[in-house]
Amino acid sequence: MKLTLKLYAQLGQYLPQGTSANEASIEINAQTSVLDVLNKFNVPLDMCHLVLVNGSYIAPDSRAVHILEDHDHLAVWPPIAGG
Repeated sequence: MKLTLKLYAQLGQYLPQGTSANEASIEINAQTSVLDVLNKFNVPLDMCHLVLVNGSYIAPDSRAVHILEDHDHLAVWPPIAGG
């Protein structure tokens, strides 16, 4: 199955080498959860502040059980501070 993985700001460093624009098209197995993908790419879970699948928010306690589907878009943002 194909998945579009988007990692924003400093999380972009965890995408596969050669990716541009903070986005990668990756292959995943059936029954893969959001947490499975984040762990596969060694994304620090404490840095995953906002997680969306196809534009819908996935709460931290749902990431291990939310199963991704073919052609989903997984987008992750770190906590951002401003001033």
